Amino acid sequence: MSYLDDALQTIEAMNPHEPEFMQSVREVFDSLESVLKKHPEYARHRILERVAEPERTITFRVPWEDDQQKTRINRGYRVEFSSALGPYKGGLRFHPSVNLSILKFLGFEQIFKNSLTLQPIGGGKGGSNFNPKGCSDNEVMRFCQSFMTELSRHIGPDTDVPAGDIGVGGREIGYLFGQYKRLRNEFTGVLTGKGLDWGGSLIRPEATGYGVVYFAAEMAQARGTSLEGKDCLVSGSGNVAQFTVEKLNHLGARPITLSDSGGFVHDPDGIDLDKLKWVMELKNERRGRISEYADQFKSATYTPRGDTSANPLWQVNGDCAFPCATQNEIDGEDAANLLANNISLISEGANMPSTADAAHQFIEAKIAYGPAKAANAGGVAVSALEMAQNGARTRWSREEVDDKLKHIMTNIHANALDAAETYGRSGNYVDGANIAGFLRVANAMLDQGLV
Repeated sequence: MSYLDDALQTIEAMNPHEPEFMQSVREVFDSLESVLKKHPEYARHRILERVAEPERTITFRVPWEDDQQKTRINRGYRVEFSSALGPYKGGLRFHPSVNLSILKFLGFEQIFKNSLTLQPIGGGKGGSNFNPKGCSDNEVMRFCQSFMTELSRHIGPDTDVPAGDIGVGGREIGYLFGQYKRLRNEFTGVLTGKGLDWGGSLIRPEATGYGVVYFAAEMAQARGTSLEGKDCLVSGSGNVAQFTVEKLNHLGARPITLSDSGGFVHDPDGIDLDKLKWVMELKNERRGRISEYADQFKSATYTPRGDTSANPLWQVNGDCAFPCATQNEIDGEDAANLLANNISLISEGANMPSTADAAHQFIEAKIAYGPAKAANAGGVAVSALEMAQNGARTRWSREEVDDKLKHIMTNIHANALDAAETYGRSGNYVDGANIAGFLRVANAMLDQGLV
């Protein structure tokens, strides 16, 4: 049995009933066979088993009181996965689906995503099964204060720097930061995604969506084309999808779809910046459903999600696809539909939105396929830039941050392509990103000894 197979068997035995986490582990390990042959020291020092085991996993009770003065209990988590390259860095997710498997999958992905940015940050993830939807501001504040009362003892600007994720936006970050400041009596950059008036960075809300498009533009350029004039399918309608649509418009592309859990809208005339402004008001302020778009703009049609396994959004004709909703939103059937409709470029905005079967089909078809850990690294990249600004007690201009973001995404693309070429996987962004991200972490682990 090879070292890779032996390591995978060991990790599976130690992590039963964690399908999302094991999916992410297999996705990375599948890229490393040629790396392990070239670097036998990784087997000697059991790097695979060590990198797949969190340095620290914290779970805790979160008691809070709702507006009816009823006591409620949720569970909180922080998975501090790897500090080989810097402080743990990764978001907090508040959603009923949150469990340890999902957070370990996200944290494991975060290690290599953060490594690809070349910023001095490790990998981690956290959150709670608390659902902020339907809660009042006061209920969300009380939950966040209780959550941070426990979390505060485990984090700090040189230890672990959380950020937002699903269910954790500007409101939640504000409440969390305020409680940390009160408990620790210090004003430090312990969270990213902060408000601009109290330590946040320009471009941070836009960063993931912008980065996804910058990465797509690099893939297109590497194939002698561009995004200009291309019809683009975008899933989701939250932060990442919104700013993906915005940047696609800036680069002359035509986004034609958006979705939420109920279904999707298709606007063949394109979702331009004026229409996007309306969508942002709908989703961010009124908390409405994307179906209302078709009522407002007669050029569009709305299709309910339905009970079929295949997502009808991925059957719309287009040139490029930007999955920005959630993990595993594209399965094998969806991938076949995308390829049948001649989609030639996919850049992933959500975390692991394609199943292993779907990703395999994209790779076999040799389309330009940008996996999430490379394509959506813009968010954490600007979070690292926010940390740098906090440390220097300064703030960069919008243009400075956007230029740095674009430079980081260009480097990620180049390094992924170079790693793929070096290890015999030319043109394969999945293997290239996994290899480039892994090498920095593995070598740092060797340098730092058996810790």
